[in-house]
Amino acid sequence: MKRKALYGATVLLPLGLLLLAGCTTVGPDYTEPEISTPAKWTSPLCDGLSATPADTNLPARWWTVFNDPILSDLVDRAQAGNLDLRQAEARVREARAQRGIVKSGLFPSVGANAAASRSRSSEEAGSGAISEFYSAGFDASWELDFFGGKRRSLESATASWQASEESVRDVLVSLLAEVALNYVEVRSFQELLSITESSVETRSETCDITRWRREGGLTTQLDVDQARLSLEQVRAQVPTLRTSLEQAKYRLAVLLGQPPGALNELLAVSKPVPSTPPEVTVGLPADLLRRRPDVRTAERQLAAQTAQIGVARAALYPSFSLLGSVGLESVESGNLFSAGARAAQGAAKAAWTLFDGGSIRQNIKVQTARQEEALSYYESTVLTALKEVESALVAYANEQLREQSLAEAVKAGQSAFELARDQYSSGLVSFQTVLDTQQSLLSAQDQLAVSQAKVTSNLISLYKVLGGGWTLAYTGAAANSETPSQ
Repeated sequence: MKRKALYGATVLLPLGLLLLAGCTTVGPDYTEPEISTPAKWTSPLCDGLSATPADTNLPARWWTVFNDPILSDLVDRAQAGNLDLRQAEARVREARAQRGIVKSGLFPSVGANAAASRSRSSEEAGSGAISEFYSAGFDASWELDFFGGKRRSLESATASWQASEESVRDVLVSLLAEVALNYVEVRSFQELLSITESSVETRSETCDITRWRREGGLTTQLDVDQARLSLEQVRAQVPTLRTSLEQAKYRLAVLLGQPPGALNELLAVSKPVPSTPPEVTVGLPADLLRRRPDVRTAERQLAAQTAQIGVARAALYPSFSLLGSVGLESVESGNLFSAGARAAQGAAKAAWTLFDGGSIRQNIKVQTARQEEALSYYESTVLTALKEVESALVAYANEQLREQSLAEAVKAGQSAFELARDQYSSGLVSFQTVLDTQQSLLSAQDQLAVSQAKVTSNLISLYKVLGGGWTLAYTGAAANSETPSQ
């Protein structure tokens, strides 16, 4: 009997392999949906923008086009220290481990056991004999994936892992853009502070002129008071700008994973806002589907949910399992390793849910509805990506036109103010004319500085919505581990 049991156990394993070779996989096979995209951008491209395919022309390290070493250093430090990025990378490792758990279900489970017992019966109720039992062996069980439910689970887990990696890239794209935008904000506040402090000096000189003219009897105290009022109003803006500048530095430091104030020394010297390059490649709308991490994430999530339909459908069919054990059994410890102590057992089990009130079929409907939801989300993500790029193109082009007009306005305002001050000194115009031209000049200078920063910020936002930056900066949290199959 023992030899027959051992023979049965050895026969069941190859039989299971033969069964597995002929298994089918239920549920829909995933195919990437075809999304139609416009052949070209709706927004007209301004000078310096090119719509040639961008896969090879869009710089992986796009922040280097601004030729600002400090910006490049900040970006590198953010990649190494940002805490949101670390969290996203931890989620990748979690998803990879979850995939490993699912994959382990495809293989047999083998365990080892050993036991020893000694008992003595009661002399009053029995013989008072002492009995011993010793055993050692291996147990194995294997649920055959006859209808592909486990393989669909692995397919879903693999796609989820890939989606988590794309999510890291999405976090990285946003991080790079946020670092650059905050850096531009710091430089913009420094420029505005410089303009305001310069205006304070100019208005101080104007205030001196009115006081000298008042002492010479050429004007009244009204001009002196108006000049003083104008001076103090502009001087009052300085503390507000300094507060905004320091807060921008703090935000930038936190993006790098450092405490507020860590960048004060690095950013102590005022520098101009980085200028935009003369040529920028934006590519074609179809490029977004291959490059935007959020689009790629949504596509992988759709693949994962499609596989879940197969997991749910496999529950409609029977499940088959193989069970077996081999070992040694003896009532004496000295005979445990003898030939006669060998024992084996093999079994095959089948289970099939015949009635569950429709629970399995309803679960299939649930997973199908979630797949339809994931498909709609993917299509919505594509449309959102197209909209964001179109909006960024419009903003970048129109802000450049605005900057050009404001530059001309500053030139005219500077000339008007100098003429008004000279004519006031000669008594040809009223002091109100000086105040008006001075205020108009300051307003135009402020608007020009803001517009120049906005042009650079809009280009950074354009790089962000184009999905630039992750291809070289991030190669995958699992680069040195097993690559998930599609």
